[in-house]
Amino acid sequence: MKPLLILALFSISSVSFAQSKNLRFEKQLIAFESFESVGIMDVDQDGNPDLVSGSYWYKGPAFIDRFLIGQVKRYGEYYEDFSTIPMDVNGDGKMDFVTGGWFEGKLIWKENPGDGSQWKEHLIAETGNIETTRAWDIDGDGTLEIVPNNPRKPLAFYKWVGPNQFEKYQVFETQGHGLGFGDINGDGWGDLISSMGWYEAPADLRHGEWTFHPMDGFKDLSIPVIVTDLTGDGKNDLILGNGHDYGLYWMEQVDRDGKIEFIRHDIDPYHSQYHTLEWVDLDGDGKNELVTGKRFRAHNGKDPGGKDEVGLYYFKWDGKSFVKNVISYGPFGEGKGSGLYFSVQDLNKDGKPDIAVAGKDGLAVFFQK
Repeated sequence: MKPLLILALFSISSVSFAQSKNLRFEKQLIAFESFESVGIMDVDQDGNPDLVSGSYWYKGPAFIDRFLIGQVKRYGEYYEDFSTIPMDVNGDGKMDFVTGGWFEGKLIWKENPGDGSQWKEHLIAETGNIETTRAWDIDGDGTLEIVPNNPRKPLAFYKWVGPNQFEKYQVFETQGHGLGFGDINGDGWGDLISSMGWYEAPADLRHGEWTFHPMDGFKDLSIPVIVTDLTGDGKNDLILGNGHDYGLYWMEQVDRDGKIEFIRHDIDPYHSQYHTLEWVDLDGDGKNELVTGKRFRAHNGKDPGGKDEVGLYYFKWDGKSFVKNVISYGPFGEGKGSGLYFSVQDLNKDGKPDIAVAGKDGLAVFFQK
């Protein structure tokens, strides 16, 4: 009998707030562009990480000089560029990237020419509307698979099988807004999660059937949903943001009579549009912090809280709850949001992770001091 997933009654824990005391960040504004995704990769193979965002890449470590990749199509306030996943797709040793967008519904990769010319665009698949895209090692072979979030469309992942080649593996007939990956039931295989529920991986990922476990009470979850054991009891919990409303919370996994249940705990109910999250060790203590913020004008300011002030934060887990630390906060032009896809990496080789973040409120780097 497969375990069922049942949502238990909400348990609202107290939320701690604090200014950043242990970690300090210095903001460098890179551009006033309004692309919502930024990736980090060594474009020109000089040993320094560069930034790739929308139509341009920015040469590190200063990020002052920028170079045209190719003009990205614009639809109203949106650009058709909803992720920046570094991947050497054609195997030539130069880093390309995978992206896609909502309006054209195409999963594509852009080829790094290495000579300063514009990057060629290559189709991976026509998937339908792409909220954004993530990459995880679904089959455990050491190579990342590409997983687009296509609300109300089939859930599938795309496996790189050689230069310029991807194979499609369908997981389920439909998915919701939100996407996560991790081992929910402790069987050693990573499962997939959307706002509709979670999809239990079979032992044979190529030919086996994924088992769907519905979840009620969710609508527009973050991308990604973080899967991690917060309580240290050996069962993975979930960290979720509300991408188009107020709320950031974690779901504690408990076992009741052989059934998987989750108890909800608030992290931050006071801010909205937590559309994307990163779970990364910022302070070098061997424990990850939650980095996230408000997606500025996610639905052109029409979401609940869409006109509130903008913020970027990290949350420190103390073993029982999350402590909120402010990296940037304020009105548009002062505070900075998180866009759809941001990246964390040591950009100036000082041994400390920095945060590169794009959005309709511009492109910036927060250097950890």
